[in-house]
Amino acid sequence: MSRRTPALIAAAVLLPLALTACSSSDGDATGDKAAAKGDGFPYTVKNCGVTTTFKAPPKRVVTMNQHVTEIMLELGLTKSLVGTAYLDDQVLPKYAEDYASVPVIAKEYPSYEQVLAANPDFVYGGYGSAFTAGDGRGREALKKSGIESRLNTESCTKGDQPMDTLYEEIREVGRTFGVTDRAEAWIKQAKADNAATAKKLAGLKPVSVFVYDSGDKTAFTAGGEGIGNELIQRAGGTNVFADLDKPFGDASWENVVARKPEAIVIYDYGATTVEQKKKRLLSDPALAGVPAIKNKRFAVMPLSDAVLGVRVPAAVDKLAAQLHPAATTP
Repeated sequence: MSRRTPALIAAAVLLPLALTACSSSDGDATGDKAAAKGDGFPYTVKNCGVTTTFKAPPKRVVTMNQHVTEIMLELGLTKSLVGTAYLDDQVLPKYAEDYASVPVIAKEYPSYEQVLAANPDFVYGGYGSAFTAGDGRGREALKKSGIESRLNTESCTKGDQPMDTLYEEIREVGRTFGVTDRAEAWIKQAKADNAATAKKLAGLKPVSVFVYDSGDKTAFTAGGEGIGNELIQRAGGTNVFADLDKPFGDASWENVVARKPEAIVIYDYGATTVEQKKKRLLSDPALAGVPAIKNKRFAVMPLSDAVLGVRVPAAVDKLAAQLHPAATTP
């Protein structure tokens, strides 16, 4: 997403790094590669148009964007991380200790030089903006430096079921790092959690929902293509901008008014607080007739809950509790 977004490095710097990557790979040619073959390697995966064959799991990983960092931490891959960047909010408490052990190489997106300085063999990005070619971090440029990469598939997948895309994201990352058992265990539990939430909501009338991420002249909102839309559906809601054919996009305030949402889900992140967002919505006279505004019916979600990552099953249940409190209270 372009909203969340800092020259090529001299050949004298690139060459030693490239040689380091090559020598590291060559040094594993006997023991590690033989062992890897027994654990499902070589492994070939096509990700967002880029096909990569891994002869062994990556060993030095940089992550960019919170949700992919948390995927790595959930799968027990902390020791593979040599750098991370760009949090939207705080990592979950269960990850705090592991996250603190990983160097933060940039507050937002690192420069190409900062990425190279961590000497990674793999970079995992959460949004398409993580690999902006104009900033020098394009996947092709990384490949030329001997660095493989992966983009979270929410940024390049259309027309499928996003929850299935999440399961496949976890499965492919698990395969890439040789921890298939951990990935499959997570998927099994996620399916059970989703089924439990669905059972609580069975037979209830969905609540129409407008997602307010940010924006003043227009509303930056959740569209119909991302996990955010399916999260709303599974939580007992209907997204009034489900016809927007991308995960996030702009909508006019006139359309917000016309679609009469019964509830507003506020994405919580960044410098603008939830209370400031509520104040903006409640003080806009053009929105006064919107049912959600008249009834002051708000729900709140951290942005990191609403993107393709390991928080999603719990986020479904938390949003369901806000949209249907009577049905979900024990």
